[in-house]
Amino acid sequence: MGFKKAPSLNVFGEALESCSSDPLTGFFRDGACETCAEDRGSHTVCSIMTAEFLAFSKYVGNDLSTPRPEYQFNGLAPGDAWCLCASRWLQAAEEGVAPPVNLAATHRRALDVIPMELLEAHAVEAET
Repeated sequence: MGFKKAPSLNVFGEALESCSSDPLTGFFRDGACETCAEDRGSHTVCSIMTAEFLAFSKYVGNDLSTPRPEYQFNGLAPGDAWCLCASRWLQAAEEGVAPPVNLAATHRRALDVIPMELLEAHAVEAET
């Protein structure tokens, strides 16, 4: 008899929802903000990109908007959903440029770095 993997949980303690399949995001590039011990950046915050955040991210050394075909990465644009590193999102929040967050698709491990109240202050409803 095989074992069934328990679903990952979001910040509400419910089943983690998908963040984005176009562009395909996540540490495992499966569309979800799943994490594991090897995910040292904790790519757990499902965020909706803004021009301000993308400019900030590029400024601090992580250019997410430029295509990198060698990594099958087309670059992100405002409106794209993406699993961000919890510490980078928190840094952006401290600088006043944190992108909106889809809480249902944000892994509960993000709470190890970011207070729930701060995530809630940046929450948006997921598009259907």
